[in-house]
Amino acid sequence: MEITVRKQLDAIGPPSTIINNGQNSSYLYERGWFPIVQEPFAGAWQRNKPLIMSNPLQNGTLYRCVTMIAADIAKMRLKLMQPSGRAGAQVWSETTSSAFTPVMSKPNAYQTRIQFFESWMISKLRRGNAYILKEYDQRPVVTAMYVLNPDRVKPLRASDGSIFYELNTDYLAGIPTDRVIVTPDDLMHDRMNCLFDPLVGMPPLFCASAPAIASLGMQEFSAQFFNNAARPGGLLSAPGEIPPEDIERLKKMMDQGYSEENRGKTAVMGNGLKFEPMQQNAVDSQLIEQLKHTDESIAAAFGIPGYMVGVKDPPNYNNAELLDLQYYKQVLQSPIEHLELILSEGLYLIDAGYRAEFDLTGLFRMDSQTQINTLAVAVDKGILTHNEARLLMGYGPQPGGDKLMAQQQMFTLEALTARDAAPAPIPTPAPTAKPSAQPPLNQRALLDALRKEFGRAAAA
Repeated sequence: MEITVRKQLDAIGPPSTIINNGQNSSYLYERGWFPIVQEPFAGAWQRNKPLIMSNPLQNGTLYRCVTMIAADIAKMRLKLMQPSGRAGAQVWSETTSSAFTPVMSKPNAYQTRIQFFESWMISKLRRGNAYILKEYDQRPVVTAMYVLNPDRVKPLRASDGSIFYELNTDYLAGIPTDRVIVTPDDLMHDRMNCLFDPLVGMPPLFCASAPAIASLGMQEFSAQFFNNAARPGGLLSAPGEIPPEDIERLKKMMDQGYSEENRGKTAVMGNGLKFEPMQQNAVDSQLIEQLKHTDESIAAAFGIPGYMVGVKDPPNYNNAELLDLQYYKQVLQSPIEHLELILSEGLYLIDAGYRAEFDLTGLFRMDSQTQINTLAVAVDKGILTHNEARLLMGYGPQPGGDKLMAQQQMFTLEALTARDAAPAPIPTPAPTAKPSAQPPLNQRALLDALRKEFGRAAAA
C-alpha cells in the first residue's frame, strides 16, 4: 500500500523552482543501496580470493561504537508524558493516549520499537542524517513511521527558501517510484553536526573513516604476511653479475616454488645466492601499537571512553554509576534530547499538551548495596514513598506505603517561614504574691496554742 502524505507534489510548484541541495558525499564509501564490489587485485574473484570491501564499518572498533550507541538508546522505553500539578510547579507524569501511544509502541508493521530506533540511530551515526517518513490516517494522526535509506533521500531547497525532500523507491515504506517530493510535514529529519550546510549532517565517520581504513589496511597486510608463513618478500642477490635470462628463471622459480600453496618450503640456493627480506615484519613495524592508536582515534571521534570498546584498561575504581553518568553526558545525552524533541514535534504531541521522553532508568544501574542505601536515604528524607522505592527495586507495593514519611522533629518550610516572620513575643512580668487576710496555717496554730496557755494562766 502506498504511503499517505499530507501534501502532494502539485502544491510545491514547478520543478524549476526546486534546487538540489548538493549533499557533500566526499566521506561516503557506498553508492546508494548497491555498493560496488571492489577486488583486492584484478582477477581476484576468478581465483577465488576473498573480496575486501572498502567499508570502514568492517573495523571492529568502529562497528562497536556505532552499534553500542544505537542499542543503548533503543533499549530505553519511550514514554508519553503530560503535565500535572499546580501552576508554577508543573510535574510531568506518564500517561497513555489512543492517538499517540500505538505508534510510539509499534512504529510500523515490520519493526519493533527497539529495531526502529536502532535503525534510526545507525542511519544517523553512519550518514549523519536520519529521514523518518510519516504515514497519516484521516484525522490526520501519525499511524506509522519508516526509517528511509539516507542514500535514497535528497534534501531540496526552493528559491524562496522552502525545504522539500526527494524520495526514491522504497517498497517497505510504500514508495513505489523514484522522485517523490514531500514536505517537512511528511518527514522527520534528524541530523547531527551540520558542519557545512544546515540541511546536511556530518557523522563521526567523517573523521573516523580514515583511521578505520588504515586499520583495515594493516589487518589485510598482517593476513597476507601470515598467509605467507610470516615470511616477507625480499631481494634475491648474487655476488657477481646475473645474466638477464637467469634473472627471469630465478624469479619464476621463487614465485612458483615458494609462494601461495608452496609457501613455507625450504629453498636451496647455490653460487652465492642470498635472499634478503625487504618488508618489515609485524614486530618491526609495531603493528599492535599502530592498531591501538587507530582504535583510540575512532573511539575519540564518537566520544566513547576507550575502555568501553576494549582499547584501554578500565578505571581502577569501582563506581558503575559514575562511569554510566560519564558515558551518558559525553555520548548519549545529545542524541536522546534530539530524539525526544523531534518526536514531540513530528508527532504533534506538543500541540496536544504532551511530550515524548525516554525512560533513563535502564541506563543507570547501581550495585545493590549502593541502590538500597540511596533509596533508604530518599525515603528517610521524605523524597520517595516506601512503595516508590520498592518499585525502583522491582518489588510490588505494600499497604500503607503510599505516604511520605518524615521525622517528628522536622518542620515544614512554610512553618519555619511563618515563625521567622512573626513579631517577637513581649515578655510578661512574673506574678507577685498577694497579701492574705488570714495568716498562714502554721501561724494560726501557734496563736491558738498561745491563747490556750494564757487562758490556763488567768484561771489559776
